[in-house]
Amino acid sequence: DGIVPAPNEFSDVDNQTLAELKAYPAVISSSIERYRFREAQGEMMNVARLGNKYLADEEPWKMVKTDPERVKTQMYVALKIASVLATLCEPFLPFTSKKLTKILNIEVNDWNLEFENWNLTTAGHKIGEAEILFSQIEDAEIQKQIDKLEATKVANKAENAVIEPQKETSTFEDFSKLDLRVGTIIEAEKMPKANKLLVLKVDTGIDVRTIVSGIAEHFSPEEVVGKRVTVLVNLAPRALRGVESQGMILMTNLPDGKLVFVNPDVDGVSNGALIS
Repeated sequence: DGIVPAPNEFSDVDNQTLAELKAYPAVISSSIERYRFREAQGEMMNVARLGNKYLADEEPWKMVKTDPERVKTQMYVALKIASVLATLCEPFLPFTSKKLTKILNIEVNDWNLEFENWNLTTAGHKIGEAEILFSQIEDAEIQKQIDKLEATKVANKAENAVIEPQKETSTFEDFSKLDLRVGTIIEAEKMPKANKLLVLKVDTGIDVRTIVSGIAEHFSPEEVVGKRVTVLVNLAPRALRGVESQGMILMTNLPDGKLVFVNPDVDGVSNGALIS
């Protein structure tokens, strides 16, 4: 009926548990006064563990079938722990503390009082109606919050993306000088002693030529073989680590820095097709 039972004779476990409980307020208070808040919070959680262990070891749900008088003492001790927790958690969980004191029908204790004078749940005290302090977070709700965070992350990336400004205006004649063709990578291997370079054989439709591309940190040789690509074929040849590169493959960057091909993946487009 919500009435705190009068305890019977305390066992050694009861006395040891109550003695440990009595020591915690001074320990936690000292940690807080020294600004050691993590330490204080850890000690507060140890009080919860003390109560959890006490109930798990004593098993009043089993004892009530054989010795209901013993269970009265167990409930008395457990309620003592809960009432002390109501005060000790207040600096860290003020709303939880308020809910717990309401359930126990007590006030948060004055930390300056000696422990013996704390307003605890005594025999005959009537507690209030119980309620769940913490609701279980279901997997669906967790996933909902993860999805929300991911959406925010993507939005932030888009908002903060650095877009290169437009370059100087070029004439149509300038653009016409660029010979852009569709090609296919038919062979690929890593450049020896070069972490960033792949040596590619590209079928440009005009010929099969060697192009050295700095994409090795983003693609393995096996990944790029067979890729349709856009090739600047009339770029002046350039020797890279002793290998003559005869063109350039067009690439772009994703917001996370990953390279992607600017590729003409449409059926019917043949190698050598002009891009204009």
